[in-house]
Amino acid sequence: MVPVTQMTTLQSGSRQLEGYLARPEGEGPFPGMVVIHEAYGLNENMKDIARRFAEQGYVALAVDLFAGRNRAICMFRFMGGLLLNSLNNGTIADLKASLTFLSEQPGVDEARLGAVGYCMGGSFAIAWACTDDRLKAIAPYYAMNPRPLEAVARLCPVVGSYPGSDFTTPNGQKLDIELERNKVPHDIKIYPGAKHSFFNDTTRSYNEAAAQDSWERVLAFFGEHIGAKAEV
Repeated sequence: MVPVTQMTTLQSGSRQLEGYLARPEGEGPFPGMVVIHEAYGLNENMKDIARRFAEQGYVALAVDLFAGRNRAICMFRFMGGLLLNSLNNGTIADLKASLTFLSEQPGVDEARLGAVGYCMGGSFAIAWACTDDRLKAIAPYYAMNPRPLEAVARLCPVVGSYPGSDFTTPNGQKLDIELERNKVPHDIKIYPGAKHSFFNDTTRSYNEAAAQDSWERVLAFFGEHIGAKAEV
């Protein structure tokens, strides 16, 4: 299945965002997926991930949270939002607007929406899903937890992937315990020997075994919860 791709723009309040939209051929209905980048921004790696999801039957939107802004200033603002106001900040508003845009695309089933995020993007995916019940499944990679942690009781199903020794590893372990306690469907896995950004095949941290295993887990988990058949 060869995806159809294009750059696009969308509105979030008074701000214009950019995104990369990848969709399967055909009329659908298809589940929708928001792809949230790590600190490198909307680069070719994130576009490739969007295409990979489209090949699996999703309409995928990789949103550019840095659009029109200085990346360093954005990172400072983002980290402040994650630490001080996890559940209600400008980035969460941008992600909600992105999901609205995605859900309105032709052929997208608005009852089957999910998100995947990496590092910073994974952290935002968790916090966002605590406040937006349109999301039916999320896949955070090497992510930090929102504050307060108890907010994750409101999460949709979660499939999370974390390196074996990383500043995010304790976050994954705590998330696993909290989701189990609140009976939220989840699959949290720690990969011994893997490093931060192990899914990014453009960096030295890439770990092929961990990346492939996590990809298969994500596809299977999303296939169960939002209905796209996994083809791994």
